[in-house]
Amino acid sequence: MAYYLLTGATGLLGNYLLRDLLRKDVPVAVLVRPSRRQTARQRIELLLAKWDAEQETPLPRPVVLEGDITQDDLGLDANDLRWAAEYCGAVIHNAASLTFHATSEEGEPYRSNLTGTRNVLDFARAAGIREFHHVSTAYVAGLREGRCLETELDLGQSFGNDYEKTKVAAEQLVRSADFIQSLTFYRPSIIIGDSQTGFTTTYHGFYAALQLAHTLCQSLHRDEDTGLIGGQSVRLSLDGSETKHLVPVDWVAAAMTHIITSPQWHGQTYHLTPKHPVTTRLIRDVLEQSIGFYGAKLYGHNFQPTDITEVEVLFNEHIRVYDSYWRMDPEFDRTNIEKAAAHLPCPDVDLAMLMRLSKVAIAENFPTPSKKPVELDFDAAQPLQPWLEMGSRIAVQHPRERMLALDVRGAGGGQWQLVVRHGQIIGAETGIHTDHAAICRTDAVTFADIISGRATWTTVFESGAAHIIGNGATTREYSEMLSQLVDAREVSEVR
Repeated sequence: MAYYLLTGATGLLGNYLLRDLLRKDVPVAVLVRPSRRQTARQRIELLLAKWDAEQETPLPRPVVLEGDITQDDLGLDANDLRWAAEYCGAVIHNAASLTFHATSEEGEPYRSNLTGTRNVLDFARAAGIREFHHVSTAYVAGLREGRCLETELDLGQSFGNDYEKTKVAAEQLVRSADFIQSLTFYRPSIIIGDSQTGFTTTYHGFYAALQLAHTLCQSLHRDEDTGLIGGQSVRLSLDGSETKHLVPVDWVAAAMTHIITSPQWHGQTYHLTPKHPVTTRLIRDVLEQSIGFYGAKLYGHNFQPTDITEVEVLFNEHIRVYDSYWRMDPEFDRTNIEKAAAHLPCPDVDLAMLMRLSKVAIAENFPTPSKKPVELDFDAAQPLQPWLEMGSRIAVQHPRERMLALDVRGAGGGQWQLVVRHGQIIGAETGIHTDHAAICRTDAVTFADIISGRATWTTVFESGAAHIIGNGATTREYSEMLSQLVDAREVSEVR
């Protein structure tokens, strides 16, 4: 039961990837940087709370490793480094900076996309990890025109921004890593929100234009006769035919999860792009219909106005960082992704979907991610802490000593391996090891009831609130064994 180590879990795509992998009971460890107000674990719990609320059964919890890809050894302490070397069998490197323009090569996006990738590779090499899944971008194509194959990377193309340049360099770093035995690349195009719910946590590209237009509509007077903002048109140096490859995040995550969990599809490069791109004319129409941003006129690429209006000055000032974004996209080859995920067609991104996504973003007022720490009603790690401390000081003498894994799902849950000798728990380890004989699965609410004395292992097994997967002992024997967790004071007696 080797773990996948996922970086970038707190981003939009990482959020969906984590959800989809956990739904499939894939063992996941996440490398997460703490924020000023939240621990790494609180950041993950905040994300998973949304998914728990949307389904009837709570999700399993990943192992959370507090670290930072821009630091040596990923910022992990010695215990976490040892844990990763023993438990992790593959890396899903999804973390990246979306910064378009760098102020220096020591800043973003170079720091995350190059230094971070190099650090992740160094970590994987030292940990003996030989399976690597790398999230790149379709825009490694840079300023190329025509058809771009999934098998192509550096053809001497020019780039529109530093993000594209660093993502090519990152792919080259990964491809040159001689220790990797299984290497898979995922190249999504421009990720937008959920195709069904409209949910998103980031507001780049399409959303940047939407938010800017919405702000102008809110802050400037609308002419009653013409409907124009400030009574003025916004003339754009676009002709409306420019194509943009927008893909819903839920589809990208679903396709990636399918490939990650299907070894027969490993070892390829996949363009996660739509069959049918949208045009800048369609995006203009969405701005008009969703927020009433009338007066955006398409004048073509050679248009250079000499009489720039106040509204145009404001619009161009704030959208300038995305100038390279609005160019014509090339055509992206989809041969590999159509073979591997033919049963998962990309939803059509059309006017109806973009209107739906726009209305959600506007209704929620383009929120920044919540920084309020999650307050857990119960933390399953606390009653296990004495056992974990003991586990760090003992050596497992025989695989059978790791006979029982504990999978506690929902808020405050986690995964642990109990080290058992002659029917007595002598310690615990974070994560579920491959050599377990059985797994006890329950949820955090049930586990809290047991720890508090409101229920017993015997009663929750009888009611079905907990159950054993696997064999090696009877349910009664497991109940007696697990009952040792109820009172941490028993640790001293066992010791």
